[in-house]
Amino acid sequence: MKAYKVTVNGNVYEITLEVIDKADIKAAPAPAAAPAPAAAPAAPATAGATTINAPMPGNILKVNVANGQAVKKGDVLMILEAMKMENEIMCPCDGVIASVNVTSGATVESGAVLCSIN
Repeated sequence: MKAYKVTVNGNVYEITLEVIDKADIKAAPAPAAAPAPAAAPAAPATAGATTINAPMPGNILKVNVANGQAVKKGDVLMILEAMKMENEIMCPCDGVIASVNVTSGATVESGAVLCSIN
């Protein structure tokens, strides 16, 4: 056993580490393969449209755009709440909103189509 002092954010902690031989370490079993994710439903979008997908599951708090509205790269399209954090969904390109697929208060899964831009 070896004792160490560690300072984290100004707080000093005393820790003890045990030195072990590699022979004492047993191989961990291989993790089971994860099931394939279900395909997201197809979004109604026109050909050549850029689709904006939910980066994570959560709730839509606010939708800032409407069909036919002109948007610029970097505009905040909507606010997605996930794990008590408000995430701004930003516009990746200049264009016009072709469709808005969610409303305020909607619950979305990761990868769900939020809107499309022409």
